[in-house]
Amino acid sequence: MNTATELRTKLRSIDHRGYPAYKELRGQYRFGDYVLSIDHVQGDPFAAPSRLSVRVDKEKAGFPAAYYDTFEKRVTLQDHLTRLFAKWVAGGSFQAKGSGKSGLLSVSRCGQQVLERTAMRVQEGDVILRFEAGFPANGRTINAGELEKMLFDILPGCVRKSLFYANIDQEKLKRAIRLCEDQQAIRACLTERGLCAFIADGSVLPRESGISEKPMKDAVTFQSPESLRVTLNTPNRGEISGMGIPKGITLFVGGGYHGKSTILQALQNGVYNHIGGDGREYVITDRSAFKLRAEDGRSITGVDISPFIQNLPNRKDTEHFSTEDASGSTSQAANLIEALESGSSLILIDEDTSATNFMVRDRLMAEVIAAGEEPITPFIDRVRGMYEELGVSSIIVAGSSGAFFDVADTVIQMKEYMPIDITERAKSAAAAYGASAKTQAAFPSYNKERRPAPDMALRREERIKLRASGTSELSVNKENVELRYLEQLKDQEQTAALAYLLKYAQLKLMDGRKDLRQIGAMLEAQLDGQGLESLFERGDVSAQLARPRKQEIMACINRYRRLIVN
Repeated sequence: MNTATELRTKLRSIDHRGYPAYKELRGQYRFGDYVLSIDHVQGDPFAAPSRLSVRVDKEKAGFPAAYYDTFEKRVTLQDHLTRLFAKWVAGGSFQAKGSGKSGLLSVSRCGQQVLERTAMRVQEGDVILRFEAGFPANGRTINAGELEKMLFDILPGCVRKSLFYANIDQEKLKRAIRLCEDQQAIRACLTERGLCAFIADGSVLPRESGISEKPMKDAVTFQSPESLRVTLNTPNRGEISGMGIPKGITLFVGGGYHGKSTILQALQNGVYNHIGGDGREYVITDRSAFKLRAEDGRSITGVDISPFIQNLPNRKDTEHFSTEDASGSTSQAANLIEALESGSSLILIDEDTSATNFMVRDRLMAEVIAAGEEPITPFIDRVRGMYEELGVSSIIVAGSSGAFFDVADTVIQMKEYMPIDITERAKSAAAAYGASAKTQAAFPSYNKERRPAPDMALRREERIKLRASGTSELSVNKENVELRYLEQLKDQEQTAALAYLLKYAQLKLMDGRKDLRQIGAMLEAQLDGQGLESLFERGDVSAQLARPRKQEIMACINRYRRLIVN
């Protein structure tokens, strides 16, 4: 391994040369108590920044083993250290000057959720940090003096203030780890107590604005109705009380602007742990929960939507349904079957983003249009069987229709952001109105074994270009994949990771024999065991990927328009 002195000598030897000479710096260099690795050098000062990494050995880093002895605590530790490094490096970015991205120092920008990222990995106590740097130049001529300032003056302080246990605020880290332990304890309680979600009393659910994930100031804090209040035990905070949403069918109703969508958004984000101070730290939802909605125009490939749609005009096959331009109802039916395929055991639905004809069919319409003339069996006629036969719960937000009163196990009214259990009143009103829930048949059997064939054109490509655009879209070469309606994607780095996962699945796993459930399970097992780093063959790992859930991974694969299934 080279020394820091040798790096300084190399730097001075290439000063004022053409920018490509920076590539001679690739390699590892010992900086006393850590190792700096220059992994990838940008092609010119205007290109994507260079990728660097720092490794601190376990003995020098000194983090307690109890802080990374479970997957969740390790991710929390990694998240905390990434935020610390980001704080310190922000002050050093662009202190070095030059053309283009010269002087840039950056690392992943963490949001309110705690996500596993390639930016930071704690591996058996060793700490590995990945970040980006803009190597300075004047025009396209190397300015080695400015890079020397970045690597020898600015970076060492940032590393030592954030990656060494002895130098950080240990109490803040302890609080983050303890919060994680409590969150995981609540998650474990969900199954034990027959719950699919929990919202602690005192939680702050409203957000600052439609474009901000931060909590709203002076917002009404959440308080559970007595009939649904449960008390759970946590290892650090002790007893914590709040609303337990039981498994089964739960309906949220109420007037406009009273908090129905706000509570659903909190629940859909509750699949992730949140940082302290977010307000939703103790909003905990079944990790497999999937937000279902209509998605007009999406492509569908070989999905069995026959439990919901049959006998389409022109005898279109709904057991192996494919289209380049789905309607609201067919897209929502396909989204639901795909969610089941991904292993979701909780479906979240907002009436406002659903296709009406997929959700319900009122009595008057049923009298006018004969059952044999309507190809859609609405969700309301399947939701009970979905729970009783498949064990899949539903949480539904409705503001304009009481059709689900009969089939719901629990009905909660949101009034001025406060929940009120109105189950008995809703059932009585439905009975007085003359509605009665008809006996629902078992959820129909459907094809669960879609086997994707490889995209041979993609496999013949010598170079595959990947791009991510926010949380709304990615592209593999020039093929765009629309993700804007996957509302549980929270970070562009998750979108970037989906691009790599889609590429990996196409090149390595899809063979016409494995079905999509097997491929999803294989990807999940690989990420659990080897992390996102395993998607890279040469060890030149992107510093800006965050792990998505299996639900989003499979949803991304399903939206790839060149998907071929047998």
